[in-house]
Amino acid sequence: MTRFRIGGMDCASCAAKIDTAVRRLSGVDTVSVSVTAGTMTVRHKDAIDVPAIEKQVRGLGYSIEAAQPANAGGSHSHGSETSGLHGHDHGPTNGPWWKSRKGRLTIMAGAALVAAYGIGHLFPQTGSYAFVVAMLVGLMPIARRAFMAARAGTPFSIEMLMTIAAAGAVIIDASEEAAAVVFLFLVGELLEGVAAGKARASIQSLANLVPKMALVEENGRTREVPAEDVEVDAIILVRPGDRVSADGVIIAGESSIDEAPVTGESVPVRKGVDDKVFAGTVNGDAALRVRVTAAAADNTIARVVKLVEEAQESKAPTERFIDRFSFYYTPGVVVVAALVATLPPLLAGGDWNEWIYKGLALLLIGCPCALVISTPAAIAASLSSGARRGLLMKGGAVLETLGKITAVALDKTGTLTEGKPKVTDILDFGMAPSEVLRMSAALETGSSHPLAIAILKKAEEDQVNIPAAIDAKAIGGKGVTATVESHDVFFGSPSAAADRVGLSDEQQATITKLNDEGKTVSVLIVGGKLAGAIAMRDEPRADARDGLKQLEQIGVKTVMLTGDNNRTASAIGKQLGISVKAQLLPEDKQKIVGEMQKLGLVVAKVGDGINDAPALAAANVGIAMGGGTDVALETADAAILHGRVSDISRMIDLSKRTMRNIYQNIFMSLALKAVFLVTTVIGLTGLWPAILADTGATVLVTMNALRLLKVPKDG
Repeated sequence: MTRFRIGGMDCASCAAKIDTAVRRLSGVDTVSVSVTAGTMTVRHKDAIDVPAIEKQVRGLGYSIEAAQPANAGGSHSHGSETSGLHGHDHGPTNGPWWKSRKGRLTIMAGAALVAAYGIGHLFPQTGSYAFVVAMLVGLMPIARRAFMAARAGTPFSIEMLMTIAAAGAVIIDASEEAAAVVFLFLVGELLEGVAAGKARASIQSLANLVPKMALVEENGRTREVPAEDVEVDAIILVRPGDRVSADGVIIAGESSIDEAPVTGESVPVRKGVDDKVFAGTVNGDAALRVRVTAAAADNTIARVVKLVEEAQESKAPTERFIDRFSFYYTPGVVVVAALVATLPPLLAGGDWNEWIYKGLALLLIGCPCALVISTPAAIAASLSSGARRGLLMKGGAVLETLGKITAVALDKTGTLTEGKPKVTDILDFGMAPSEVLRMSAALETGSSHPLAIAILKKAEEDQVNIPAAIDAKAIGGKGVTATVESHDVFFGSPSAAADRVGLSDEQQATITKLNDEGKTVSVLIVGGKLAGAIAMRDEPRADARDGLKQLEQIGVKTVMLTGDNNRTASAIGKQLGISVKAQLLPEDKQKIVGEMQKLGLVVAKVGDGINDAPALAAANVGIAMGGGTDVALETADAAILHGRVSDISRMIDLSKRTMRNIYQNIFMSLALKAVFLVTTVIGLTGLWPAILADTGATVLVTMNALRLLKVPKDG
């Protein structure tokens, strides 16, 4: 597989022409082109002639650069960014429109048209020639593109239809209209380019979040280096107010991190030592020292941009249908236009000029640009909008399917819960709770066990002064012993504690009650006497209950599938109000998803992407939950970066809004064509309205799709 950057694409016909031209080359299996991302991915056999691909694309008038040669069979890059667009007027739209090739050509054609009107007014006898010259200023580049497209396998391009219509208009002595139509066509293409540029800028702006420079610490000193040169394991300094320049782990400092640019999370997150930070996020109130964990090309934002661009190349079912439809539709339009131009004069004695004029107008009305772009424009805008909110969807097919979801199966640990146990209760069995926590923390210091980490974090939050533990020993499956402040201390399971000291019925009942709530209880014995106990549990995510309620409100069924024990799972399920299936192996989860599908449900499976892999693959849509991890980004069909359960319903809502937008676009493009088709045949409208019906519809469709870039207030 080899990936290319294509310069100068900004409409659906561009992508179609490139696709057709490259697909005809020897050794090419499939071609995927994204107008919005400005990319093309070519899947091919073991070896491919990259220069031949570049020559074919440049021949159509586009610039090309082999960006990602990734074939094990030895495909390699010969490409470099070309300096010109070889006569193609689809220039870049990132800067001011009047500085692009397309902008300059449009201005020239407009000036030529105004000059022709002036000449026609001053010298009426030469007016028609002046309009022919004005028309040729704009038509020559269009005709050249039409010829190149025809040679590359796209004879019925918009440029070809435009060229035939303009040339035909001159033949029937309608040169003034021909010049005006060419100018309007160029204006329409210019507007398309500006709109496409906005959509492209939406996702590219993500990449711009990462600062260009980074402060790297070396030998006790800091120096500024380009962020792209920072290596893995380097130590960087992030000052208050600065953007983090690389993905990494905090090794010193504590601060509030604004992650909204990457995850859409509106509230800054407090982070300290051993917490992960992402490139592009904003450091709040204190300096941080961060160990870099990913090179610039592999950081979270770079991978998000790459995934979105790849997703934009993946066509949705609706888009594939529209492509197939337009493949037959455009030649059909040419045939109908030819029949309209010739049959009335031949069969009914109609005026040749009048009916040829109507036939030429039908050619322009029938251009499929608006129809072809109706789906990819909406999907590209949605994928970009989703990415900015931490919602990644790998392609149009996934985006379409999400709106049809009727059931969601969710993993427990790390999906509905935080995935990290927290201290929930500290029990007084003879010692003050603060002392119970202090002595327990002494025994757990240095341990990496999740329960130990929970106790140490609680001690840190309560600013407990932890004493030193001497001769600490772990007793397998039972607990830990040590000497703390001259006292023999044990901290471990209730059953192991009961072997050392007696537990009263009341104390045993309290522990049993906590166990029934899904909590793990550890008992503390100090100096041979029962001192207290600490209960811990992996608590639900803050928004889990609301997120499940939102799914219920839109008619989506929910079920928890977990490998955890029945008691713990049921406690969490009861707290969240969700049905539970517990003690499941990965294959059991996969089987349950299949059973749900047999009942006619369209199922999304949400999990961490590792032990849920079989179920994620079996579901109609697999959604990985995680904070920018490799698993969250590279497993399943979609990923929720910041781990909010409520984002599942946001994904479904985005899908439904996208499909509504697509149907609106298709209706607009076909309705305008139908209206002008009728008015042209009965003689009410001509070439001017015909070109407006095409370019106007294309611009309307694109602008309507761009509405999806706007993030709703709850997003």
